[in-house]
Amino acid sequence: MSAAADERTPLLYTSPEQTTVEGAVISIGNFDGVHRGHRELLGRMSELAGELGRPSLVVTFFPPAKVVFSGATYLSSAEEKAALLGAFAPTAIVMIPFSREYAMTDKERFVAQLAALTPDTIIVGEDFRFGHDRAGSIVDLRRVARRVEAFGLVTVGGEVVKSSSIRTYLEAGDLDRANRLLGEPYPVSGEVITGARRGRTIGYPTANVVTGERKALPLGVYAVTVDTARGRFGGMANVGPRPSFPEEPPSLEVHIFDFSGDLYGESMTTRFQHHLRTQRKFAGLDELKTQLAADEAAARAWLNQGV
Repeated sequence: MSAAADERTPLLYTSPEQTTVEGAVISIGNFDGVHRGHRELLGRMSELAGELGRPSLVVTFFPPAKVVFSGATYLSSAEEKAALLGAFAPTAIVMIPFSREYAMTDKERFVAQLAALTPDTIIVGEDFRFGHDRAGSIVDLRRVARRVEAFGLVTVGGEVVKSSSIRTYLEAGDLDRANRLLGEPYPVSGEVITGARRGRTIGYPTANVVTGERKALPLGVYAVTVDTARGRFGGMANVGPRPSFPEEPPSLEVHIFDFSGDLYGESMTTRFQHHLRTQRKFAGLDELKTQLAADEAAARAWLNQGV
């Protein structure tokens, strides 16, 4: 996985051995969701690289180990993570494909890969571990860098910021708490595909968005903003299981306000701003239309507050 770069897009690699970025300020971590704790660490990377006049490099992994070993969901797909990390303007990103096989890698191999880059500074969380049986630690990183900085846990309102906590809140539909730990509205990116087109028959056409199988999605109805190639729009989203295919991940359907045309085959990013209500069944079409009108009014009112 590599990408051509311009002034705003970092080079993207799948192994430290592919990059020629040397003498950099390097940050290493899973960075799932790129939440407030991650942002402090990554902000320090950018700040220090600027002060020292050195390049910056992010080394991360996808999917997170919990997805591989316990079937957990993830907050950021590889593409979403790259976009979120790109906001910190790294010179390059190394996103290592994580698997059971990679988890068997001896710590010394990873240390050697880093040493070949002659890093100036390495910045990690204080509990960062790596290599087979998590044998590698900050002590090993100090062997290859002039300086190693270890960041402690970040708290928001007295709560420790963790990706696992954010996933739990999303699964419970507690978007406000999830967004507070993330530091921004939860983003979901995916391609728009053709759906059943039932919404257009009642005046509420929806964009059906394909997401990764293990992508964490908050169930319910939400006020959202939507980023497309044609601009940003307000909208409302419905996330729920498919009754005919309960084994599949929940579906994401988005009604975009003040938008005409279709987005089939295009990618868009939905940002979950506010929880409106839980899903429920309706007695008939008229009841559904009445509720959708109420949802739209509530979503527009909330979005018009300046979000």
